[in-house]
Amino acid sequence: MDSDLDLENQLVNRKPIKDEIFEILHQRIIAGKYQPGEWLRQEEIASQLGVSQTPVREALDLLVSAGLAEREPYKGVRVMHLSDTEIAESYGMRMFLEVTSSMIAAKRITDRELETLEKIVEKTKGLLTLNDMAAQRILNRQFHNALVAASGNSLLVKMHAIVINTFPDWMLYEYMFRHPELLEENLVREYNEHKAIYISLATHDIENARIETENHFLNLGKELTEFLGINKEFLLEKKIQI
Repeated sequence: MDSDLDLENQLVNRKPIKDEIFEILHQRIIAGKYQPGEWLRQEEIASQLGVSQTPVREALDLLVSAGLAEREPYKGVRVMHLSDTEIAESYGMRMFLEVTSSMIAAKRITDRELETLEKIVEKTKGLLTLNDMAAQRILNRQFHNALVAASGNSLLVKMHAIVINTFPDWMLYEYMFRHPELLEENLVREYNEHKAIYISLATHDIENARIETENHFLNLGKELTEFLGINKEFLLEKKIQI
């Protein structure tokens, strides 16, 4: 506990403060210190971290933008709580949008876009500990955003930005945080799958891009079932509907 406080104090002492506070709150959510639906009290957080309320408010806005929290008018900000239906629909839409994007990207991706994807993938290679999980989640989000951006289709990018913020990836990381025996195996698999998608894009193999991206999402669906208890048939039903 003392080490957590030391880390948090070190982070707050660096700039920009709003970003450091965001990282602290992000890590707390993944670690399960804040539960789904729990209110994030601006005044309380500011007092805990010894900062003014302004950067805390800005950090809460970043949490909302990242899909970890939701703002309710006249009430405040709370950790996102998603129903099984919302999770299943988000999963199906993400799979559709990202498989489509990967096939388009395999045909037209640029060298710069490939370089961006490769850098993101390699940054995740050694992130296998509990302390790495906040950074891992952010890089995971960056990879999938970069994949869709490489399609060059602005409408796909806009649709994906909406959908990805309704996907509970932080809940999956929170589950692994509570079950560290699952951590390394799942993060290594995630790295290998991202690497395989990258290679299919780098070789401009459209069919393999489809296969590797679909495989990645099928395994993600297994995590939703095993970690969050989402019914397998329900996930399949929503996928077929989309």
